[in-house]
Order: sequence, then C-alpha cells, then structure tokens
Amino acid sequence: MIDGLIAGRLMGDASRRVDKAGRTYVVARVLARNKMDEEFIVNVIAFDEMPSASLLALADGEALTLSGALTPKVWTDKQGNHRPSLDLIAVQVMTAYHVGSKQVAMDGGSPE
Repeated sequence: MIDGLIAGRLMGDASRRVDKAGRTYVVARVLARNKMDEEFIVNVIAFDEMPSASLLALADGEALTLSGALTPKVWTDKQGNHRPSLDLIAVQVMTAYHVGSKQVAMDGGSPE
C-alpha cells in the first residue's frame, strides 16, 4: 500500500452505496494528470463520513485533492492497449470550498 496525494477533476458525480452489512460508502472516479500530461483514472472509495460528504457535495468536473492509500493497477482498453489506473481509499478530500474555510479559520475570523 502506498500513501498518496492525488489532484484532479471529478469524472461524473460520486455515488453513495450500501454493502451487504448495511454500511454506507461512497465511490467516485477522478481524472488526474502527471507532469507529462498523461491521464490517469483514479477509482476512489471513501468509508469515513467527512471524505464521503465532501465527494457527494461536488459535481462533475470540479477540482479536488485526495489523500489516502493508493494501489496501482493496469487495465486493457478496447484496442488492447495496457493503461495504468489507481485505486484510492480516501481518508481526506480537499476542494476549493475547503481552502476558503481553512483560510478564514487560520485568520481567526469569520467569512465576510
């Protein structure tokens, strides 16, 4: 397992699901790019309430940063090309909305 920090854009809306034991979790897909502008699909799953709520509050195409446990994978497209992807168990999600809230909290004030 690799601890990772991923920045990208949400692909579609996140969705809440329920496992066989009745526990809820959230799944999402994120499109991330590396320095060489190669695209990676990151399959995200969140079990904790805070990252789950953050993912559900976002819409398709919104920017976000996630941290958590990464697992590299390889998948084969319709043309037979092998492509990399990542699975991430999100423990923290940060968006532009969080940045404003954090800045206000650090300044010790309230939003204007």
